[in-house]
Amino acid sequence: MTGPFWINNDDPSLAFPPVDLALDDPNGLLAVGGDLSPRRLINAYRHGIFPWYNDDQPILWWSPNPRAVLFPDQVHISRSLKKQINKSSFNITFDQSFEAVLMACAAPRRDGPGTWITTAMHEAYLTLHKMGIAHSVEAWQGDKLVGGLYGLAIGGVFFGESMFSHVTNASKIAFVYLAKQLQQWQFALIDCQVESEHLRSLGAIEIERKSFIDVLKRHIDQNDKQGPWHFDTGFKPLELNSSETPA
Repeated sequence: MTGPFWINNDDPSLAFPPVDLALDDPNGLLAVGGDLSPRRLINAYRHGIFPWYNDDQPILWWSPNPRAVLFPDQVHISRSLKKQINKSSFNITFDQSFEAVLMACAAPRRDGPGTWITTAMHEAYLTLHKMGIAHSVEAWQGDKLVGGLYGLAIGGVFFGESMFSHVTNASKIAFVYLAKQLQQWQFALIDCQVESEHLRSLGAIEIERKSFIDVLKRHIDQNDKQGPWHFDTGFKPLELNSSETPA
């Protein structure tokens, strides 16, 4: 394949090309076009594909190789992060302010003026949240939302999309609570999409795309993995093992 696969906007088919046809440069670009309907989005994630594009571009669909992932039982919690968690300086909630998290993730970052969470993306993920598929984790100080993340839960896999912090470590602590909750629900994997220093510090690693797809095939239909998402941790510290707090 010399270029990405084109999806016609008026084509009702939800099919994507095999992910091993994705480009090497730019890494993982697989398809262009289509729409952000719930059925197409869910089908994309189920096959290891996600949308990522700017307002001035058509919809771009990606499946990079390697893939950044985190196994919930391998989340890395440093000694300093554990100390901050056990101070209970943050109240962590699940699914109590999804749209606020979405908007905070879409705000311009310090390292750039733009956002990849377009108006169409905002509406699409809000629809998925209303369908019980997209979820958020919020970090609060008092009544102020200071960090959080959102993503999709399908079967035994959580597909992380974006996170934000207005206070140091707020998104990291939200992520740790998410990983611990997913571990209780026996989720197999958190998809982090593309590696970053922030994610590496939490235990994310890179695996070959083929290995990632193999995990999806084994766990994407395990729909009994989830419990109720809407809850408040009530400032309760996590129970952490000594092995989770390296010097």
